[in-house]
Amino acid sequence: MDFHSALQYAAFVVVATALVKPLGGYLARVFSRQPSWLDRICSPIERLIYRLARVDPDREMGFREYAGCFVLFGLSGTLVLYATLRLQHFLPFFFPQYQTTPLTPDLAMNTAISFSTTTTWQAYAGESTMSYFSQIVGLGVQNFLAGASGLAAGIAFIRGCARQRCESLGNFWVDLTRSLLWVLLPGALLGAVLLVGQGVPMNFHPYTEATTLEGAKQVIPQGPVAAQQITETLGTNGGGFFNVNAAHPYENPTPLANLLLMLSIVLVPAALTNTFGRMVRQPRQGWMLYAVMLVLFAAGLVVTHLAEYRGNPAFRNVDQAYSRRQAGGNMEGKETRFGVAGSVLTVTVTSNTSTGSTNAQDDSYRPIGGMAPLTNMLLGEVVFGGLGGGLYGIVLIAVVTVFLTGLMVGRTPEYLGKRIGPPENKMIMLYTLAAPVTILTLTAIAVGTKWGLAGLTINGGPHGFTAMLLAYASSFTNNGQTFASLSANTVFYNVTTAIAMMVGRFALAIPALALASLFARQPNTPPTAGTLKTDSISFGLTLTATILIVGGLSYFPALTLGPILEHLR
Repeated sequence: MDFHSALQYAAFVVVATALVKPLGGYLARVFSRQPSWLDRICSPIERLIYRLARVDPDREMGFREYAGCFVLFGLSGTLVLYATLRLQHFLPFFFPQYQTTPLTPDLAMNTAISFSTTTTWQAYAGESTMSYFSQIVGLGVQNFLAGASGLAAGIAFIRGCARQRCESLGNFWVDLTRSLLWVLLPGALLGAVLLVGQGVPMNFHPYTEATTLEGAKQVIPQGPVAAQQITETLGTNGGGFFNVNAAHPYENPTPLANLLLMLSIVLVPAALTNTFGRMVRQPRQGWMLYAVMLVLFAAGLVVTHLAEYRGNPAFRNVDQAYSRRQAGGNMEGKETRFGVAGSVLTVTVTSNTSTGSTNAQDDSYRPIGGMAPLTNMLLGEVVFGGLGGGLYGIVLIAVVTVFLTGLMVGRTPEYLGKRIGPPENKMIMLYTLAAPVTILTLTAIAVGTKWGLAGLTINGGPHGFTAMLLAYASSFTNNGQTFASLSANTVFYNVTTAIAMMVGRFALAIPALALASLFARQPNTPPTAGTLKTDSISFGLTLTATILIVGGLSYFPALTLGPILEHLR
């Protein structure tokens, strides 16, 4: 690994880690309704919203009501966005001479579900399909609302783990409002200014027509790019204003802009570990979870970097070594201004979170280099993860670890002073089995039907299988990344990936909230000599092993048929 790559990776980890504690403390104060430095600005707006929406901020909700609001809010956003997309040619800022790609009913449905579940799976070219109105009022608004509702669910989960002898998890509308006003909007305003300073456009100008040196006509898209770009990363949504996503120089013009975007993705999910530790009054628990995340993140980063840095062995007679004159490594599908390091950092960050924004072509990675981000998704994106989802994902795996460890050493399975009995185990199993059942079943259907195989227009064999597996893993984990060689804009893929998105969004959040409710009803059991310490280094290592073992048992055969077989061939 060259010095510049190591320096970039180290800078990212150091900055992200340094901000975990202050941002985690800020989030804990915001959602505990304690004084914070934005209260003077946000509190009057909050009171106005409650008055207009007739929300009683002091009324709390039980599990069923909270989960029902979460689901209905997501479905309502889907319907509004679907209507916006279907009617965009009647709405402002639609340029028929440039928006030439039609939005079919199935594609509009898939896109609406995609953005309302933070998946932002895009089976279309942004600049030739979406109007400015659709980008900002449709997609941009959902980037905010879907991210905020996910953060609200995560906070409700933490609140349930922290409470005792309580039937409620908080108020969904209060958590949603505070997520927007105190977290996402200030972060987006600051991030957009920084991106504009790096050269990201923010305008509503018509597309620019230019004449090249050869005399040909070239259309240069414009638009409110900065606003869309920061909301999609801050809300762990992903996607892109343009077809080539963050590889486009308008979306991601400089290495510094790339680093800022990557930090905006992980800061809130990483800080939630500290928020968790503060709210359950056991700060070491939060740091243990963050340490596990960091170890798994570093492992994926190193594996992907080594796979891409060594270059393509098929080009034996080509100099692929790093030097002052070239970036080195496998540069197929990568931007020269980012090189291997900037591309690897981005694909590792985005595949560990529910963020499909990429600055390189995933399809062009080496088999092991492509397997690493795929594995990150298959593990449930427990490393940072999406807003809220990543936190309750790793906590549920920690509960599984407690249960398995308790069986081996004969200790009562407890986590945070809460006993893990049959009702809790049922919710944990529902959560754990949802991913492999959905991803592997849909992949098998795609492989075994002519409609699924029709999407393999370029690559077949192991690489084609990997493309299908990644499509459904990405959809289920609400990530949105894809291998471009899979032609996904068909009725079959638009419907099946939408099913995976919905299951991944709601079939995980509902059991997690149910488990939090079961924990909230219990009294805290004082620790004894027989209580397993869940904030120790040994437990962190056991948790890491459990994550890898559970993922391996579920997906190793599928990985063998895809990237592993391709590597061996």
